[in-house]
Amino acid sequence: MDQRLEAFGRLLKIMDELRAGCPWDREQTLESLRHLTIEETYELSDAIMNHDLDEVKKELGDLMLHLVFYAKIGEEQGAFDIKDVLDGIAEKLIIRHPHIYGEVKVNGAGDVKENWERIKLKEGKKSVLEGVPQSLPALLKAYRMQEKAGGVGFEWEHKDQVWDKVLEELQELKTEADQESPLHRREDEFGDLLFALINYARYVGINPEDALERTNRKFKSRFSHIEKVAEQQGKKLHEMSLEEMDGLWNQAKTLE
Repeated sequence: MDQRLEAFGRLLKIMDELRAGCPWDREQTLESLRHLTIEETYELSDAIMNHDLDEVKKELGDLMLHLVFYAKIGEEQGAFDIKDVLDGIAEKLIIRHPHIYGEVKVNGAGDVKENWERIKLKEGKKSVLEGVPQSLPALLKAYRMQEKAGGVGFEWEHKDQVWDKVLEELQELKTEADQESPLHRREDEFGDLLFALINYARYVGINPEDALERTNRKFKSRFSHIEKVAEQQGKKLHEMSLEEMDGLWNQAKTLE
């Protein structure tokens, strides 16, 4: 037997045993596991951002356990089992890759993405945006909506046009801010600016979620340096001048 199948079969067997014999595992439901799965997904994301492949392996295992757990609960409820889950995704992949399993010809990844979205609509999806979860963080949701809309041709022709839109939205936000317009109008313009920036990031090959997370980590590292040096000097941050803190900030930059 393929060692991969053997390992997967072992996990399925352990899941059956835990569900039958462990009080905690017996109590779990789809709903009770949901927030734990979200946490595991973020832990996997952290491991990927840290380029820690050993940790990626461990977090993939944790996430795989959750997937098997959900399938086991579905089996107990007579709704579906792990075979149904795997057959479903296998069939979807075959149908949505006609350039591999059919006669369709493609010229690069862009064509593949366009075909993917068109096929989804043929499958009965009412909207290209239907597959974007409502609960996604706003930044990532904007990126995915733009990506999906772009997959069916709703795109600017050149990145310069996208940048012009960024500048337009920036000026509109500044105008509303300078006029001290009502908060909802300033929020609207700020949201439009973020949306335009996210779109521009997509055009220049940047994932905005990853980019912002890297900046978050950079800020945390540099600010932690300020705190550390301040403590070594016996100073409290609120007693330091902005110039002092800025100097330590620049010092942290040189140490990176």
